[in-house]
Amino acid sequence: MRARRGRQVGVSMNETVSIIVPVYNAEKYIVETIEHVAAQTYTDWELLLVVDGCGDASAQVIREYQRSRGDGRLRLLVQEENVGAARARNKGLWEANGRYIAYVDADDLWMPEKLEKQLQYMREKQAAFVFTGYEFADGQGVGTGKVVHVPPQLTYKEALRNTTIFTSTVMFDTRRIPREKLEMPVIKSEDTALWWRVLREGHVAYGLDQNLVLYRRPQRSLSSNKLEAVRRIWNLYRRAEGLSVPCSIYNFCFWAWRAVRRRI
Repeated sequence: MRARRGRQVGVSMNETVSIIVPVYNAEKYIVETIEHVAAQTYTDWELLLVVDGCGDASAQVIREYQRSRGDGRLRLLVQEENVGAARARNKGLWEANGRYIAYVDADDLWMPEKLEKQLQYMREKQAAFVFTGYEFADGQGVGTGKVVHVPPQLTYKEALRNTTIFTSTVMFDTRRIPREKLEMPVIKSEDTALWWRVLREGHVAYGLDQNLVLYRRPQRSLSSNKLEAVRRIWNLYRRAEGLSVPCSIYNFCFWAWRAVRRRI
Protein backbone atom coordinates (compact mmCIF):
# COMPACT_ATOMS: atom_id res chain seq x y z
CA MET A 1 0.00 0.00 0.00
CA ARG A 2 1.31 3.42 -0.96
CA ALA A 3 1.78 5.75 2.01
CA ARG A 4 -0.27 8.93 1.95
CA ARG A 5 1.47 12.25 1.50
CA GLY A 6 2.79 13.68 4.76
CA ARG A 7 2.32 10.54 6.85
CA GLN A 8 4.10 10.99 10.15
CA VAL A 9 6.72 8.67 11.58
CA GLY A 10 5.38 6.19 14.09
CA VAL A 11 1.73 6.50 13.01
CA SER A 12 -0.08 3.44 11.67
CA MET A 13 -1.26 3.26 8.08
CA ASN A 14 -4.86 4.34 8.69
CA GLU A 15 -4.53 7.42 10.82
CA THR A 16 -5.85 9.91 8.28
CA VAL A 17 -8.15 12.65 9.54
CA SER A 18 -10.98 13.49 7.13
CA ILE A 19 -11.98 17.11 7.67
CA ILE A 20 -15.46 18.03 6.44
CA VAL A 21 -16.38 21.61 5.53
CA PRO A 22 -19.87 22.58 4.33
CA VAL A 23 -19.36 25.60 2.05
CA TYR A 24 -22.18 28.02 1.32
CA ASN A 25 -21.61 31.68 0.41
CA ALA A 26 -18.14 31.46 1.93
CA GLU A 27 -15.92 32.90 -0.80
CA LYS A 28 -14.85 35.68 1.56
CA TYR A 29 -13.45 33.29 4.17
CA ILE A 30 -12.79 29.88 2.65
CA VAL A 31 -9.16 30.40 1.55
CA GLU A 32 -8.16 31.49 5.04
CA THR A 33 -9.89 28.45 6.52
CA ILE A 34 -8.12 26.13 4.06
CA GLU A 35 -4.76 27.70 4.84
CA HIS A 36 -5.24 27.15 8.56
CA VAL A 37 -5.87 23.45 7.85
CA ALA A 38 -2.84 23.32 5.54
CA ALA A 39 -0.70 24.75 8.36
CA GLN A 40 -1.45 21.85 10.71
CA THR A 41 1.55 20.22 12.37
CA TYR A 42 -0.19 16.86 11.85
CA THR A 43 -0.12 16.35 8.10
CA ASP A 44 -2.01 13.11 7.44
CA TRP A 45 -5.35 14.66 6.59
CA GLU A 46 -7.74 15.19 3.72
CA LEU A 47 -9.99 18.23 3.43
CA LEU A 48 -13.43 17.64 1.93
CA LEU A 49 -14.94 20.95 0.83
CA VAL A 50 -18.62 20.34 0.14
CA VAL A 51 -20.04 23.30 -1.80
CA ASP A 52 -23.72 23.35 -0.94
CA GLY A 53 -25.32 25.04 -3.94
CA CYS A 54 -23.79 27.81 -6.01
CA GLY A 55 -24.80 30.90 -4.09
CA ASP A 56 -21.48 32.62 -4.83
CA ALA A 57 -18.04 31.96 -6.31
CA SER A 58 -16.89 29.61 -3.53
CA ALA A 59 -16.37 26.64 -5.87
CA GLN A 60 -14.33 28.74 -8.30
CA VAL A 61 -12.21 30.16 -5.49
CA ILE A 62 -11.49 26.63 -4.21
CA ARG A 63 -10.61 25.34 -7.71
CA GLU A 64 -8.18 28.20 -8.23
CA TYR A 65 -6.60 27.49 -4.86
CA GLN A 66 -6.27 23.80 -5.75
CA ARG A 67 -4.57 24.62 -9.04
CA SER A 68 -2.14 27.04 -7.44
CA ARG A 69 -1.14 24.68 -4.61
CA GLY A 70 -1.37 21.26 -6.25
CA ASP A 71 -2.21 19.62 -2.93
CA GLY A 72 -4.01 16.32 -3.49
CA ARG A 73 -5.33 16.35 0.05
CA LEU A 74 -7.87 19.02 -0.97
CA ARG A 75 -11.07 17.52 -2.35
CA LEU A 76 -13.87 19.63 -3.81
CA LEU A 77 -17.38 18.17 -3.82
CA VAL A 78 -20.09 20.29 -5.46
CA GLN A 79 -23.82 19.94 -4.90
CA GLU A 80 -25.72 22.04 -7.42
CA GLU A 81 -28.75 22.32 -5.15
CA ASN A 82 -28.59 23.95 -1.73
CA VAL A 83 -29.55 21.14 0.66
CA GLY A 84 -28.30 22.53 3.96
CA ALA A 85 -25.34 21.93 6.25
CA ALA A 86 -26.51 18.57 7.59
CA ARG A 87 -26.78 16.92 4.16
CA ALA A 88 -23.55 18.59 3.03
CA ARG A 89 -21.68 17.19 6.04
CA ASN A 90 -23.25 13.77 5.47
CA LYS A 91 -22.06 13.78 1.86
CA GLY A 92 -18.56 14.51 3.12
CA LEU A 93 -18.88 11.76 5.70
CA TRP A 94 -19.55 9.09 3.08
CA GLU A 95 -16.88 10.40 0.71
CA ALA A 96 -14.26 10.45 3.48
CA ASN A 97 -11.34 8.00 3.41
CA GLY A 98 -9.93 8.61 6.88
CA ARG A 99 -10.35 6.79 10.14
CA TYR A 100 -11.05 10.03 11.99
CA ILE A 101 -13.79 12.54 11.16
CA ALA A 102 -13.38 16.20 12.06
CA TYR A 103 -15.44 19.24 11.19
CA VAL A 104 -14.65 22.88 10.58
CA ASP A 105 -17.11 25.51 9.43
CA ALA A 106 -16.13 27.49 6.35
CA ASP A 107 -15.34 30.67 8.27
CA ASP A 108 -13.66 29.21 11.36
CA LEU A 109 -9.92 28.88 11.96
CA TRP A 110 -7.71 26.25 13.61
CA MET A 111 -4.54 26.71 15.60
CA PRO A 112 -1.59 24.90 13.90
CA GLU A 113 -1.38 22.15 16.55
CA LYS A 114 -5.12 21.46 16.70
CA LEU A 115 -5.12 18.05 15.01
CA GLU A 116 -1.87 16.88 16.61
CA LYS A 117 -2.96 17.69 20.16
CA GLN A 118 -6.48 16.39 19.68
CA LEU A 119 -5.33 13.06 18.25
CA GLN A 120 -2.83 12.63 21.07
CA TYR A 121 -5.55 13.32 23.62
CA MET A 122 -7.94 10.93 21.88
CA ARG A 123 -5.37 8.14 22.05
CA GLU A 124 -4.52 8.87 25.69
CA LYS A 125 -8.19 8.63 26.65
CA GLN A 126 -8.97 5.82 24.20
CA ALA A 127 -11.90 8.01 23.28
CA ALA A 128 -14.37 7.84 20.40
CA PHE A 129 -15.50 11.46 20.68
CA VAL A 130 -13.28 14.43 21.57
CA PHE A 131 -13.87 18.18 21.50
CA THR A 132 -11.73 21.18 22.49
CA GLY A 133 -11.90 24.68 23.87
CA TYR A 134 -12.19 27.64 21.54
CA GLU A 135 -12.09 31.43 21.34
CA PHE A 136 -14.62 33.83 19.89
CA ALA A 137 -13.31 35.91 16.98
CA ASP A 138 -14.57 38.94 15.12
CA GLY A 139 -15.49 39.10 11.43
CA GLN A 140 -11.81 39.41 10.48
CA GLY A 141 -10.90 36.24 12.36
CA VAL A 142 -9.12 38.09 15.17
CA GLY A 143 -9.59 36.55 18.60
CA THR A 144 -11.57 38.64 21.07
CA GLY A 145 -9.88 37.15 24.12
CA LYS A 146 -13.11 35.42 25.19
CA VAL A 147 -12.07 31.76 25.52
CA VAL A 148 -14.62 29.03 26.14
CA HIS A 149 -13.27 26.39 28.51
CA VAL A 150 -14.65 22.88 28.32
CA PRO A 151 -15.18 20.16 30.94
CA PRO A 152 -13.00 17.02 30.93
CA GLN A 153 -15.93 14.92 29.84
CA LEU A 154 -19.65 15.02 29.13
CA THR A 155 -22.25 12.27 29.35
CA TYR A 156 -25.63 12.48 27.68
CA LYS A 157 -27.42 13.96 30.68
CA GLU A 158 -24.62 16.45 31.26
CA ALA A 159 -24.59 17.49 27.60
CA LEU A 160 -28.31 18.31 27.72
CA ARG A 161 -27.48 21.00 30.27
CA ASN A 162 -24.15 22.05 28.78
CA THR A 163 -24.11 22.61 25.02
CA THR A 164 -20.51 23.78 24.99
CA ILE A 165 -19.47 21.29 22.28
CA PHE A 166 -18.69 23.42 19.21
CA THR A 167 -18.75 21.82 15.77
CA SER A 168 -15.36 23.08 14.59
CA THR A 169 -13.68 21.42 17.60
CA VAL A 170 -15.15 17.91 17.25
CA MET A 171 -13.37 14.71 16.22
CA PHE A 172 -14.75 11.15 16.01
CA ASP A 173 -12.99 7.79 15.67
CA THR A 174 -14.92 5.64 13.19
CA ARG A 175 -13.35 2.46 14.57
CA ARG A 176 -15.23 3.11 17.79
CA ILE A 177 -18.38 4.69 16.36
CA PRO A 178 -19.68 3.24 13.06
CA ARG A 179 -19.88 5.78 10.27
CA GLU A 180 -23.62 5.34 9.84
CA LYS A 181 -24.06 6.48 13.45
CA LEU A 182 -22.41 9.81 12.56
CA GLU A 183 -24.94 10.97 9.99
CA MET A 184 -26.40 14.29 11.08
CA PRO A 185 -30.19 14.50 11.30
CA VAL A 186 -31.78 16.97 8.92
CA ILE A 187 -33.12 19.37 11.54
CA LYS A 188 -32.06 22.74 12.91
CA SER A 189 -29.03 22.48 15.21
CA GLU A 190 -28.21 19.18 13.55
CA ASP A 191 -24.75 19.16 15.08
CA THR A 192 -26.00 19.30 18.68
CA ALA A 193 -28.63 16.68 17.84
CA LEU A 194 -25.84 14.37 16.62
CA TRP A 195 -23.74 14.88 19.74
CA TRP A 196 -26.72 14.00 21.93
CA ARG A 197 -27.59 10.93 19.88
CA VAL A 198 -24.03 9.59 20.10
CA LEU A 199 -23.90 10.23 23.84
CA ARG A 200 -27.36 8.75 24.38
CA GLU A 201 -26.03 5.48 23.00
CA GLY A 202 -23.49 5.29 25.82
CA HIS A 203 -20.42 7.10 24.55
CA VAL A 204 -18.68 9.82 26.53
CA ALA A 205 -17.38 13.06 24.98
CA TYR A 206 -13.91 14.00 26.24
CA GLY A 207 -13.03 17.68 26.40
CA LEU A 208 -9.49 18.92 25.76
CA ASP A 209 -9.49 22.25 27.58
CA GLN A 210 -7.14 24.09 25.27
CA ASN A 211 -7.96 26.98 22.96
CA LEU A 212 -7.38 25.40 19.54
CA VAL A 213 -10.11 27.00 17.42
CA LEU A 214 -11.21 30.51 16.51
CA TYR A 215 -14.99 30.74 16.20
CA ARG A 216 -15.65 33.61 13.82
CA ARG A 217 -18.93 35.39 14.50
CA PRO A 218 -19.68 37.90 11.72
CA GLN A 219 -22.63 40.18 12.23
CA ARG A 220 -26.04 38.73 11.34
CA SER A 221 -24.76 35.16 11.56
CA LEU A 222 -27.29 32.47 12.49
CA SER A 223 -25.60 31.76 15.79
CA SER A 224 -25.84 35.42 16.80
CA ASN A 225 -29.64 35.38 16.51
CA LYS A 226 -30.53 34.79 20.12
CA LEU A 227 -34.26 34.26 19.66
CA GLU A 228 -33.64 31.69 16.95
CA ALA A 229 -31.13 29.92 19.22
CA VAL A 230 -33.77 29.70 21.95
CA ARG A 231 -36.29 28.19 19.53
CA ARG A 232 -33.77 25.68 18.22
CA ILE A 233 -32.66 24.39 21.63
CA TRP A 234 -36.26 24.12 22.85
CA ASN A 235 -37.27 22.15 19.75
CA LEU A 236 -34.33 19.83 20.27
CA TYR A 237 -35.44 19.07 23.82
CA ARG A 238 -39.07 18.55 22.94
CA ARG A 239 -39.00 17.07 19.45
CA ALA A 240 -35.61 15.48 18.85
CA GLU A 241 -35.12 14.13 22.39
CA GLY A 242 -38.78 13.80 23.37
CA LEU A 243 -38.21 15.27 26.83
CA SER A 244 -41.16 16.25 29.00
CA VAL A 245 -41.95 19.93 29.53
CA PRO A 246 -40.56 19.97 33.12
CA CYS A 247 -37.39 18.15 32.04
CA SER A 248 -37.00 20.51 29.07
CA ILE A 249 -37.40 23.56 31.30
CA TYR A 250 -34.83 22.17 33.76
CA ASN A 251 -32.22 21.61 31.06
CA PHE A 252 -33.08 24.85 29.28
CA CYS A 253 -32.34 26.90 32.39
CA PHE A 254 -28.84 25.42 32.59
CA TRP A 255 -28.35 25.95 28.86
CA ALA A 256 -29.39 29.61 29.07
CA TRP A 257 -27.13 30.31 32.04
CA ARG A 258 -24.10 28.75 30.37
CA ALA A 259 -24.85 30.39 27.02
CA VAL A 260 -24.83 33.80 28.67
CA ARG A 261 -21.60 33.03 30.56
CA ARG A 262 -19.82 32.01 27.35
CA ARG A 263 -20.57 35.38 25.77
CA ILE A 264 -19.79 37.82 28.59
